[in-house]
Amino acid sequence: MIVSTDPATGIELARHTPQSAEEVDGILDAVTEAQAAWRRRDITDRTPLLREMARVLREGKDQYAALITAEMGKPITEARAEIEKCAMTCDYYAEHAPEQLADRPVASDAAESAVVYDPLGVVLAVMPWNYPFWQFFRFAAPALAAGNGTLLKHANNVPQCALAAEEVVRRAGAPEGLCRTLLIEVDQVAGVIADPRLAAVTLTGSTEVGAIVAAQAAAVLKKQVLELGGSDPFVVLADADVEAAAVTAVKARYVNVGQSCVNAKRFIVEEAVADAFVAAFTAAAAELKVGDPTDPETAIGPMARANLRDTLHDQVRRSVDAGAHLLLGGEIPDGQGCYYPPTVLDHVRPGTAAFDEETFGPVAAITRVADADEAIALANRTEYGLGAALWTSDLDRARRLTRLLDAGAVFVNGMVASDPRLPFGGIKRSGYGRELGAEGIREFVNTKTVWIGPAV
Repeated sequence: MIVSTDPATGIELARHTPQSAEEVDGILDAVTEAQAAWRRRDITDRTPLLREMARVLREGKDQYAALITAEMGKPITEARAEIEKCAMTCDYYAEHAPEQLADRPVASDAAESAVVYDPLGVVLAVMPWNYPFWQFFRFAAPALAAGNGTLLKHANNVPQCALAAEEVVRRAGAPEGLCRTLLIEVDQVAGVIADPRLAAVTLTGSTEVGAIVAAQAAAVLKKQVLELGGSDPFVVLADADVEAAAVTAVKARYVNVGQSCVNAKRFIVEEAVADAFVAAFTAAAAELKVGDPTDPETAIGPMARANLRDTLHDQVRRSVDAGAHLLLGGEIPDGQGCYYPPTVLDHVRPGTAAFDEETFGPVAAITRVADADEAIALANRTEYGLGAALWTSDLDRARRLTRLLDAGAVFVNGMVASDPRLPFGGIKRSGYGRELGAEGIREFVNTKTVWIGPAV
């Protein structure tokens, strides 16, 4: 049974019987048929759908945001921002997809030669609960513009969000069957991936689950894009604006209750400014309001599930036992709901759980270093490579150091965030492939060479 539960109250919201093999087969037939017709449309006839998707999202913003908050506990203000970001991404690809996928003439010994971009077919999106609308629409907008069909297998704690996302595309006027949701158990996914009607897979989630899905797709030689875990460094050098860095660092760590692959997690600070940074960061974190996620003033709602909170608390306790200094939080509060307070650990060193492991929740780990060289070395001392932030007033040095950081994105004097105009993804155990930007829309196309000789 697929059950939706409010993490703030523990109240069950809805339950769904997983679809049978026969139902899944019918859905695959429907998406395949719809995509075969959709791909024949010119891209300028496909992109108006994205404009309509943006309109539907904005019209239903309050409804969809409330659903996000109810199912996974995101503070309502952030949930509304998530819906707007989805709409903005739909608008972006509606405007730019035609140029991004335009035929590209290439000079050769042919009378005419070019690179063209054809859709791959039906793409399965295996998506997580932490941004239940954004994770889907950042994939679906470019995939649909490129002429693909979409299947959504969402995390089983957000089934209503999954169905609502499908409804958005349908209400926008998509052909019947082009975008469908699979309400299935985890053990049914392998069969969908192996089905010959499926062309490719994209997954956002943990590194462990990504490895399983990648192996399943590789066994049948199907394209994958994986956006996986992260332990992003937030490096503060001695010449940085420490107050500005601390304010941004708090947002970078605690947005979405710290439950994001691309949250800043390890704060690596030069010793000369470490005391000032720690004081400002801890004071700002202490001011974050914890409580009812439907209250617009709330910054920290519940974590999505109790087991996630238990794992996080265990990481905090092991880190303190290993020598980290607990400056704030670190205790599970009494009462209902999966709440965990904003927590700050100082003097965290490599070998400590909070440094070595991905902490998926509102816990900040601060590490003090002697100089910039040590900062870069420790920033790279992780199996992950999603994003990194670097704070310094010397932009020439920043440009040099960005090239030394092992990450799919480096933000200087800002917090790492996805943007539809820029490619997003990681290296190492943070995955491979890119979403967003021109690179993202070209992940699920056939980059085809067309060579035409003289007429005979």
